[in-house]
Amino acid sequence: MKKIGLIAGNRKFPLLFAESARKKGCSVVAVAIKGDTCPGLIKLVDKIYWLKLSQFQEMFDIFKAEAVEGVIMAGQVSPRRLFSRETQNSPVLKEILATLKDKKADTLFGAVAQRLEAAGLKLLDSTTFIEEYLPKKGTLTGIEPDFDTWEDIYFGLNLAKQVANLDIGQTVAVKSKAIVAVEAFEGTDNLIRRSGKIGRGKVVIVKVSKPKQDMRFDIPVVGLNTVRNLVKAKCRCLAFEAGKTLFIDQEESIKLADRKGIAIVAV
Repeated sequence: MKKIGLIAGNRKFPLLFAESARKKGCSVVAVAIKGDTCPGLIKLVDKIYWLKLSQFQEMFDIFKAEAVEGVIMAGQVSPRRLFSRETQNSPVLKEILATLKDKKADTLFGAVAQRLEAAGLKLLDSTTFIEEYLPKKGTLTGIEPDFDTWEDIYFGLNLAKQVANLDIGQTVAVKSKAIVAVEAFEGTDNLIRRSGKIGRGKVVIVKVSKPKQDMRFDIPVVGLNTVRNLVKAKCRCLAFEAGKTLFIDQEESIKLADRKGIAIVAV
């Protein structure tokens, strides 16, 4: 595959993908979302088009005109924008949202995927070219979880899977086998901050994929920003699902976690 389209959301995931794709000899054409996508993406792609969320329909025309061979979705669009005026003022987005049975993540992303395929564009696995960022099972930090922490990890893992199966969120916060917080629309970082206030430290964060995870979109992602929030919330451990969670800035994240006494494990 020589030419790939990138639908770029926020944070570092789109940058990581673009860099890896170009190293493997691919040309990357990005559609970036004003107000969400990092401007640094410009240096890592061959072409970039900046669109407002209300210009959603133009994305299909761009990719078709550029004759891309496949499309990747990387990074999120801020959830609050679903309820924004720009969404309400876009006839295409209003039509899509009006026809959905609900506004769960899978439903929303699935609708975008269907639109892409209807336009003759193939949506690819979002981990294409970056499989090395999916850690295998094991403790990644020098700090090992103690017995009580492991009990909280496996207690949280079971419940997180049930929450993910309902497509509510993919993360829970646990302390002493009590559910401190459950992720919903606010995202993992806000869940961590909230759990720190409620649990008063020593909380275990457990993040999973959905039981029927579509690897084309909404895959679990953690990174340096996640660990910084763990530090602020005085959490004791981050556990995530091995082989299905994208771990960005691993070296720097692990160093910070070790320095602050936080265990990170892939389970």
